Amino acid sequence: MTDEQALTIPKHVGYIVDGNRRWAKSHGLPPYEGHLAGYNCLKDVLIETVQQGVPYVSAYVFSTENWKRSADEVKRLMALILRILTSDVPIFNEYNVRLKVIGTREGLSAKVLKAIDSAEAATAQNDGGELALCFNYGGQLEIADAVKKIIAAGTKAEDVTEELIAQNLYAPEVPPIDLIVRTSGEQRISNFMLWRAAYSELMFIDKNWPDMTKDDVTFIMNEYTNRQRRFGS
Repeated sequence: MTDEQALTIPKHVGYIVDGNRRWAKSHGLPPYEGHLAGYNCLKDVLIETVQQGVPYVSAYVFSTENWKRSADEVKRLMALILRILTSDVPIFNEYNVRLKVIGTREGLSAKVLKAIDSAEAATAQNDGGELALCFNYGGQLEIADAVKKIIAAGTKAEDVTEELIAQNLYAPEVPPIDLIVRTSGEQRISNFMLWRAAYSELMFIDKNWPDMTKDDVTFIMNEYTNRQRRFGS
């Protein structure tokens, strides 16, 4: 991209946050230290993405499959999530970012549920961009839950459309993903926003998540500008 070429800003960038444990292992540290390092860069990278003009930014921070990890690791991850939803709320307000948690509420403690509701309410009036945390989330489950809502509403089969399913997803205001970025070098989407990812551009970065910086966001925006999206045409 030349200096004169204007950036093409995606409407929605989704991050698959991967590599925290690998980062810890490479530094001779226990897994929790990797998650802590990943948490420390999470706000910087996500807020920088909003600051560069992206109105919707999502991050896959805890999947429904992550419950299979050790009880100690899950406990520590929950503590970091709670920190985002409580202590970090003033940061989101400072940057005028609205927070939305996307995922099933099943299996979550009353404490976590209260923190989710409080954080969303405290940032609801912010209009500088929306950060969607995919927490206790699975893409297939989201679609299944949308179908259940449609059935429960008594909708006839012949009236089910793509638009209707989209309207019944978690946080239906969040648009399709223009660009999915996955760190750690793995090249898969791992059940992340399957409906919204139908025509997403994909970018796989070799860095582990804790090594991501604001400069990487600039690189991502430049790379997206150089992509030519076709939508099947």
